[in-house]
Formats: sequence, C-alpha cells, structure tokens
Amino acid sequence: MARHAIVTGASRGIGRAIATGLARRGYDLALTDIAAQEKVLLETVAEVGKLGGRCIPVLGDVSDIGDCRRAVAEAVQGLGHVDVLVNNAGILRLATIDELTTDTWDQTFAVNTRGVFQMTQAVVPHMKERKYGRIVNIASLAARTGGPGQSHYAASKSAVVGFTRVSSMEFGGYGITVNAVCPGIIVTEMGMNNLRDPERVAYFEKVTDLHRLGQPEDVVGPVAFFASDDSAFVTGQALNVDGGIFYS
Repeated sequence: MARHAIVTGASRGIGRAIATGLARRGYDLALTDIAAQEKVLLETVAEVGKLGGRCIPVLGDVSDIGDCRRAVAEAVQGLGHVDVLVNNAGILRLATIDELTTDTWDQTFAVNTRGVFQMTQAVVPHMKERKYGRIVNIASLAARTGGPGQSHYAASKSAVVGFTRVSSMEFGGYGITVNAVCPGIIVTEMGMNNLRDPERVAYFEKVTDLHRLGQPEDVVGPVAFFASDDSAFVTGQALNVDGGIFYS
C-alpha cells in the first residue's frame, strides 16, 4: 500500500526535491505553500504527477493555525490518510543583531518554529488514531552553529531541534517517530543568501569534507529514511546533512 505524505514549502528548493524524491519512492503527496507561490507549486505538482503518483496542491501559510488545520484536513480527504509530515517550510532574511527588527524576528519564528508546531499539532490526532506516523522536521546546520546575520534564523532552527526531541517523547507511545534533518550549505535560492561572493563559495567548499556545496537532492535520502519503516527505532534525532562541516 502506498504511503501518503504532506510536504510543506514544497514549491521549490529542498521542498521540491523532497517531493519528487518521495514520489519516486512510491509516495502519494499533498504539497503545500503560500498563495504567492501557487504557480511554482503547481509546476511541482505537475512534475510529481509525471512520476505516477497522486499529488494534490494545498495553498496555505504554516504560520496560520487555521491554514494548518485546513491543509491537514484537505490532505486526509484527498489522500485517504496521512502517514508522513515533512515540515520543510522556512524563511531566511539576513540581518545583524544591530539591524534586526522585532518584525523580522517574529516573522522568522512564526514560519520556522510556530509553523512546525502548528502543522504537527494539526496532524498528530490523525496519526494517533492510526497508531502510526513519521514526522520529519527540516531544521538547519544553523541550529548547531549559526553565522553572522543569522541570529534569529539560528534561534528558530535551534527551537525546532528542541521541539523535535520533546515531540518524540510525547508521541512515541502512539507509534509516531519525530526526527530532524539539519542541512548545511545547500544550493537553493534561500541557501545562497549565505554565499554572496565567490570567496564565500570557496570558503565553504574548503571547510566541507566533501569539498563541494550541497544540492537539494542531497537532503532527500535522509528525509526518506526518517519517513520510512527503516527508521522505526529511530526518534528524537537531529541528523547533520552538511558534507562534513560540523561534528556533533
């Protein structure tokens, strides 16, 4: 029987790679993103559809609890049930602490942290009823070691790692595992915020053991592992997927 997954922030970058990667592994999908990304989201849905699985688009903002509840309800109705939630939606707007505004801080936490909480809270009753679930939270290497201009982003992603650990404690008795993936420097539109000149690119290539930057597809395998029954006895973990920049 096909597994069914929700992927948030699925229109591009890591989210799009996760969506197509899970589709290739036989998953039926509900893909979410904000209304401003509708055109790109529909392109991702069409790409997934070519791989043979069912795929439905769901517009919504993870920072809005009503949108989260509706997204889960539409996914359950459209797919029949949900086995996996991949909390991928996130934002990064660089700002030093001196120039950081409370609005930017709040917006970052609203999407990166509260969005993870709200989507999890919305889907867990369904997973509890079925006594099965896989929740995969996309955190960041910034949760381990942030960089200048990322204080708010690093703090939001550190909170995701902490939320992951406690979620695994609370939901484990219902057959639900909760894990996090911490991508390093990944070549996406958001990831390239960290790499605004060739010197920065060369620096990260040098300090990464594999001597290259990551691609969105590099994140897919770890997510697919946590989403599968191969990880049935793995929960509460945060896995660095960074090519060997940081060791923990």
